[in-house]
Amino acid sequence: MAKNQKQKTAETKKIEALLRKHFPDYPDDFPPQSYRYNSASIRVRVVSSEFAGKDRVERSELVYPILEKNLPEETWQDITMILLLTPDEVDESLTNFEFEKPTPSSL
Repeated sequence: MAKNQKQKTAETKKIEALLRKHFPDYPDDFPPQSYRYNSASIRVRVVSSEFAGKDRVERSELVYPILEKNLPEETWQDITMILLLTPDEVDESLTNFEFEKPTPSSL
């Protein structure tokens, strides 16, 4: 991939639209976001107060079926990171830092 480690594609735009529809309560600063990290990897982030009080498994049970049902299998298989955070967790999440400022990919 070129220098842009956060490439937008038709796939990532579809993911974002899908998640905005299903999680409309996102903070203005953190709409559902996805990008192609490299040729084999898509990263996704959803920030929603709906995740408050839920563990990682419960959060994933809210999101994974939406993605799996509505995305082509090859897109779904390329998703390697799905961050599911509450608004209060964004600033303290180390994984969110990697999402925001990805380390360079060798692919």
